[in-house]
Amino acid sequence: MKRKSLGFTLIEIALTLGLITVLAAVALPSYVSYRNRVLSKQAAQQIAAMGASIELYWQNNRAYPSALADAHLDGAKDPWGRLYVYYNVDANGKGGARKDKALNPINTDFDLYSVGADGKTSSQITQKFSLDDVIRASNGKFAGLASDF
Repeated sequence: MKRKSLGFTLIEIALTLGLITVLAAVALPSYVSYRNRVLSKQAAQQIAAMGASIELYWQNNRAYPSALADAHLDGAKDPWGRLYVYYNVDANGKGGARKDKALNPINTDFDLYSVGADGKTSSQITQKFSLDDVIRASNGKFAGLASDF
């Protein structure tokens, strides 16, 4: 008499789990990359809006704020939950400003940026840790990934 199978064999379960693992390994990096692109665009939009608020502060006071709090932007966080970084180039000089590959400041008025998905940065935007930073450059004419500037 033939015995009737009531469930899955160990081999069938192992093959199914292996297939799910392979599909997840392929899909997860694509999802993370897509999510970071969306968050970077959101950060660029926020930086542009914050830049407009800082320019309005300049029009009212004829000076850029010394800190984001002066323009009522203190506590502003990027999409990754980190505070935005602000540096007043106009008042503090070029020494602490973000720089391009040729070590020229990317702004002459103020720097405003997010350290990006990895949370790491360096003063030169072409360095490895800065490529995912979302920056304001060319005195507000550019807002986006440092790697795209």
